Amino acid sequence: MNLIILLVFGGAFSVVALLMIAVGTGASQQTKKVLATLDSALATSWTNTSDQIVDLRKQELLSAIPWINRWLLKIELAPRLRLLLYQANLKWTAGGLILMCGAASLIPGYLRYLQSGDLISSLLIGAVLGAAPLAFVFNKRGRRFKKFETELPDALDLMVSALRVGHSLNSALSLVSRECPDPVSTEFRICYDEQNYGLELRTAMDNLVTRVPLQDLRIVATAILIQKESGGNLAEVLEKTAHVIRERFRLKRQVMTHTAQGRLTGIILTLLPIVLGVMLYMISPDSMSLLWKRDIGIKLLYASAIMTTIGGFIIHKIVSMDV
Repeated sequence: MNLIILLVFGGAFSVVALLMIAVGTGASQQTKKVLATLDSALATSWTNTSDQIVDLRKQELLSAIPWINRWLLKIELAPRLRLLLYQANLKWTAGGLILMCGAASLIPGYLRYLQSGDLISSLLIGAVLGAAPLAFVFNKRGRRFKKFETELPDALDLMVSALRVGHSLNSALSLVSRECPDPVSTEFRICYDEQNYGLELRTAMDNLVTRVPLQDLRIVATAILIQKESGGNLAEVLEKTAHVIRERFRLKRQVMTHTAQGRLTGIILTLLPIVLGVMLYMISPDSMSLLWKRDIGIKLLYASAIMTTIGGFIIHKIVSMDV
């Protein structure tokens, strides 16, 4: 019995081994053919490389659709949208953002027009929903800038420590790009790489301020450039700059505390008509439905929406203070 089992196992092993050898031989032959083809292609094209022109310029793809990409390259809106998307840390293209805004505006507006036949309400709905993708981008951009502004004093302290132990400014920027969290590390790494690629310090700092247009970062860039031209203790300058930024944070929090009541009042006055209308509709649907069943009611809804929006903007302007 054991002999039979050994013979079966040996036969199966032999069949599998022969199959693997055959497959390996075929694969090796196929590999040799592919390598021979590549060698012949490279040998053929090597003689013509002197006549080829290689374009080393950076190609910016603004949209995956060719004609939209060509159109966006011709107008001035595309660079601004590309910078806005970069500041928001989104991997979208400028053409994609425009298409999303157009789709979010046209489709709901057209459906609303087919349902009600009211052109004004359709345009308003289309305008509000069409601005939703752009509002999302601005929201992401604002949160990223706020995070950068919060982490900037710690990055300056790290630069001060590096400068005091004898490192150069370029080494201090490299240390910040390695040790600090995103987005500070990302932006300072780009600034560090630009200097390594040959850009002047002023140009690299200007590019940094263009990518992150914050007042605190402008103060840092100005302090570094002034110290480069006039000399002095850069570590002390950056330490005082970090102290100024932290004092601005403290003042901003104090202003937010004093304006909390005004901001809460604006939120309540803006949401109160909507909440009250929903509650009245739940209590008496027939009475509230007169607002959108009659022409005078629709006009009153438009007027109330416009006045509520204007009032909200006025209150926001009053409680918003630049520090």
